[in-house]
Amino acid sequence: MYNVMLLGDSIFDNAIYVPGKPAVVEQLNQRLEGSGRAELLAVDGHVTYHVAVQAEGIPDDATHLFVSVGGNDALQAVPLLHHDGPAQTMLSALAQVQSVFLEGYRNMLDTLVPRDLPLAVCTIYDAVPDMETLAHPSAAAALSLFNDVIVREAAVRGLPVIDLRSVCDAAEDYSHVSPIEPSATGGEKITRVIHHVLLNHDFSSAGARIYGKV
Repeated sequence: MYNVMLLGDSIFDNAIYVPGKPAVVEQLNQRLEGSGRAELLAVDGHVTYHVAVQAEGIPDDATHLFVSVGGNDALQAVPLLHHDGPAQTMLSALAQVQSVFLEGYRNMLDTLVPRDLPLAVCTIYDAVPDMETLAHPSAAAALSLFNDVIVREAAVRGLPVIDLRSVCDAAEDYSHVSPIEPSATGGEKITRVIHHVLLNHDFSSAGARIYGKV
């Protein structure tokens, strides 16, 4: 029986953004019906360093950990997208932001990996529609700095990666309440991939693999 823990931010904790429709954890529980359950430890608004606190709530009978975090860390760097100074200054600032995120993400994984539970992580999606800040031409490039950290650190540790950039690739995947959150449609796509990873990934092989839309 699966007992899946969802950690991170509002990618998983999206209930208030899908009024009248099932949130991600509910959708995953529907998929797991008869074979286990999912529990929400993720909290809307949390950033990478909060995951260590969330992890304190992992029960002894947990079987798998799925983490989607980093979007709020990236939002903190949004002012850099509109930097009016020299390109070199902007690149230096972005490099510093990436360095800080790298340290935080490593620390987060160093907290979770010793629990010796199957662990998967998610990238940060970059196709958010109808939001001027994240529709800026530099946004995808800036987010790639964060996603590079996520994919690289997962590869180092042999963790599977759910690439939300390829999973949530349509406007209807985002909430009309807040365009940076997954809609019920987007949540259905996300939980489909989580379920696919649960059923098909060989966590015992310690091999990294990237999962897209299924």
